[in-house]
Amino acid sequence: MATSLPQSFYRAEQVREGEQAVARALDIPMYQLMLRAGQAVFDSINQYYPNAARLLIVCGAGNNAGDGYVIARLAKSAGLNVTIWSLVAPEKLSGDAATAWQEWQDCGGSVIKTQPTVTQFDVIVDAMLGTGLSRAVEGDFAQAVRVINHCHVPVVAVDIPSGLCANSGCVKGVAIAADITVTLIALKQGLLTGQAVTHRGELIFAGLNVATAFARQAEPAGQLISDDIKTQCLPPRARSAHKGQFGRVLCLGGDHGMAGAVTLCAQAALRTGAGLVKVVTQKDHTLMLVTRQPELMTQSWAPGQSLGDALSWATHIVIGPGLGRSAWSDALWTIALSARLPKVVDADGLNKLARQPQHRDDWILTPHPGEAARLLGCEVKEVELDRFAAVKAIQTRYGGVVLLKGAGTIVYDGTDYAVANVGNPGMASGGMGDVLSGVIGSLLAQGVDLFSAATLGCYLHGKAGDYAAQAGERGLLASDLFPYLQQLVD
Repeated sequence: MATSLPQSFYRAEQVREGEQAVARALDIPMYQLMLRAGQAVFDSINQYYPNAARLLIVCGAGNNAGDGYVIARLAKSAGLNVTIWSLVAPEKLSGDAATAWQEWQDCGGSVIKTQPTVTQFDVIVDAMLGTGLSRAVEGDFAQAVRVINHCHVPVVAVDIPSGLCANSGCVKGVAIAADITVTLIALKQGLLTGQAVTHRGELIFAGLNVATAFARQAEPAGQLISDDIKTQCLPPRARSAHKGQFGRVLCLGGDHGMAGAVTLCAQAALRTGAGLVKVVTQKDHTLMLVTRQPELMTQSWAPGQSLGDALSWATHIVIGPGLGRSAWSDALWTIALSARLPKVVDADGLNKLARQPQHRDDWILTPHPGEAARLLGCEVKEVELDRFAAVKAIQTRYGGVVLLKGAGTIVYDGTDYAVANVGNPGMASGGMGDVLSGVIGSLLAQGVDLFSAATLGCYLHGKAGDYAAQAGERGLLASDLFPYLQQLVD
């Protein structure tokens, strides 16, 4: 994703209403904004595909098509060979889109209405459907999307890839798989998470010289997690600092056969600055833990034994990594819930919570889509259809702060949304979530509030994954993140 994206994002209806309000406030005709939009997309085509000579612009109806006609006129004036494939009769266009079509005609441009041989073009511009899409793409539009997606020609989407929901990011039947998406005036939340991350390609923002004014008109739906969050939440340590000032994290988990999960969690807490970290686990795992990481404290535990001393010692709890689904894990879970300490709940802790729901304000829940579906009693596909709605539903039901993992991780605390702008497909491997829960637990222990700990933890985790992936995404291991985590928190 481009680094110049604005921090705030909005729902589609906010953008539609806000751009009209900005145009009125600045006394700018809406058609002037369309001209600026076309210029911004054409500039991006020149920047990314400077050798492109043959341009196919696929137009539908509405203002997205109007942008396409503006792009066509600019490209023709620059000497490119331009073809417009219109999926609707352009005579039916109205308003600014009709004006743009008329200007295309006035400069000698024409339109074809039958499918061309798309492979003969250097770049295809998707100007079919905009942000107002509310139902599944079908008919000629669906066929055009399929043809474009299978032609292996670079695709530039105008504002949003056709077929994506601008609010949820889900695919409405079929959707363009763009190489570049030039989104206009304000950042739409649906471009930031879930399926949209696959379909948008590189995301480029064009404010059309009204972005600042727009931001004054509309309250954001949420914020991207910014690069400066670390300095906001983790100021430099005093030279007189000591470990007692940075919390005591108690990691609970590691049932038989799953010691690695709680080990990764505890190591991540150490590597990101927790003062002290203790692991409560099965007896036969304690030697392995201290051999792997001698800085860790360990305590074996069995049902019937007391955990009072460990809970009195701790300032924060992380429970779930490698917890399992045995009688041992059930008993440990029950004891942990009785402790009035802030908690990070992950993995099998979330599965237990799904079976015995309760609402608390002092925990951070970190589900992946499968765990989110269990927490909500629905199918995974329902979670992925609208990740913003899913994370809100989990928070409403269970309280605290919820971090819904996946492409474009979302954090929600009942009031504010934050979305991650970091991470890569190489992080889709075992143990990554365990590392994340340890990072968040460590930040809590260092005095960071719940929402900030979740957002900063997500940022540090994803950024470390991006650094580690410079050596390659396939085969990336959760433990590969540790050296980068240490650098990032310093």
